Amino acid sequence: MDFQMDLGCILQSLEHKNILVTGSTGFLAKIFVEKLLRVQPHMKRLFLLIRATNDETARQRLQNDVMEKEVFRILREKHGKDFYSFIWDKVTPVAGDIACENLGIEEKSMKEEMWREINVIVNVAATTNFDERYDVSLITNTMGAKHVLEFAKKCVKLEILLHVSTAYVSGEKTGLILEKPFLMGETLNRIMRLDIEAKMKLANERLRELRVNGATRKAETTAMKELGIQRARFFGWPNTYGFTKAMGEMLLGQLRENIPLVIMRPTIISTTYREPFPGWIEGTRTFDIFIVNYGKGKLRSVPIDRRMILDVIPGDMVVNAMMVSMVAHSNQPSLFIYHIGSSVINPFCISKLIDSMYNYFSMNPCIREDRKPIRVSRLTIFNTMASFRRYMTLRYKIPLKGLGLANAVFFQHFHSLYSDSSRKYNFNMRLMSLYEPFLFFKGRFDDFNSEKFRAAMKDDGMADGMLCFDPKCIDWEEYLMKIHIPGVVKYLLK
Repeated sequence: MDFQMDLGCILQSLEHKNILVTGSTGFLAKIFVEKLLRVQPHMKRLFLLIRATNDETARQRLQNDVMEKEVFRILREKHGKDFYSFIWDKVTPVAGDIACENLGIEEKSMKEEMWREINVIVNVAATTNFDERYDVSLITNTMGAKHVLEFAKKCVKLEILLHVSTAYVSGEKTGLILEKPFLMGETLNRIMRLDIEAKMKLANERLRELRVNGATRKAETTAMKELGIQRARFFGWPNTYGFTKAMGEMLLGQLRENIPLVIMRPTIISTTYREPFPGWIEGTRTFDIFIVNYGKGKLRSVPIDRRMILDVIPGDMVVNAMMVSMVAHSNQPSLFIYHIGSSVINPFCISKLIDSMYNYFSMNPCIREDRKPIRVSRLTIFNTMASFRRYMTLRYKIPLKGLGLANAVFFQHFHSLYSDSSRKYNFNMRLMSLYEPFLFFKGRFDDFNSEKFRAAMKDDGMADGMLCFDPKCIDWEEYLMKIHIPGVVKYLLK
């Protein structure tokens, strides 16, 4: 790779560009959009694809769900009363959906303008639920990637398509996981070839069958979620999310032709490290579910390998890597893949998170509705899922069965207690089942390609600047205690 990494050149290259961003109401996209508007206010136009019925509704959603969020606080302070005049001068909300051909954009003049003017497309849209409905995950994560690529091919001035995937398309691989593309039809267990068209057909047939048989909406959702997990595990992936994102990558690699394409694979994305300010987060990210439930006093035990390396990368570092790569590979008709993570160059051991949670909430306890502090104790750690299940059976499942029997004998007298206890037990068991592959993960994500970027930036004096994405600068204990956990408490533990 031979490219100039001078900060001025990178920012200047974004001047007068027309950029399309999908998934713009999501966590990562908001950080990306804010950064673009803050560091390069001379972009020509920023088209933001938003799921909405029409452009006016899209505009309203953009204002309420994006621009009013605190991540734009610095930008609002900078422009003051002129904030929205600046926004509407630069930003065009577009009603659409990557689940549809032509991104669901109905207005002909808008489509033609975008095809005529867009230089850069950044696809951040995805459904990230591990157990999302199979049909929803397929149409968004798999076919959505194809629809974005097809749209990109119609953009006559296109310089780069950047697709945000996930490092966990690797499933449960162990050892050093390389920045390699998927081959079409490749599976992780190599049992048989993966036919994406057949997967779509299976999902549609199952959905049609459920509706013909009069399934309730809840039953339909449950069945489609189970089908997704079943299909993913059959081919070697632990969950629907990684499975459908991997198939999306396959389609992009197979169909891209000469489109310059960067596939960015971040690991677990966490609170912002520096920009626009430390500690911003939105939506419960992967390991934040455990922090939230621990702080509330609901999580007392967990199956986990205390020696496991948790691969975490702050959201603003992911955005910086996105900006650098989309400039560096502009007009290069090849496929480039990047892992954006920390497990190789600055490993973060899960035991550090466990200790930090205890230390933080011991000093800063959450407050119950009755205004009393929630006292936390150290987590009980189980080294295997089997030992955890045995504990849960003896500690909760067997007593729960006794309570169910008493409830039946005493004419539903204990119905509320039984239902609440049953719900909590089932939730915890399903949660641990979904997260099991991450609780005992033994892989490390090689970031050789990303390290080339960082080395070039270091040579040009940019390593610690506004486009830094080098996790070596992070002191994990300090980050957890002073940035991440306080951010989770502020934005998620309300």
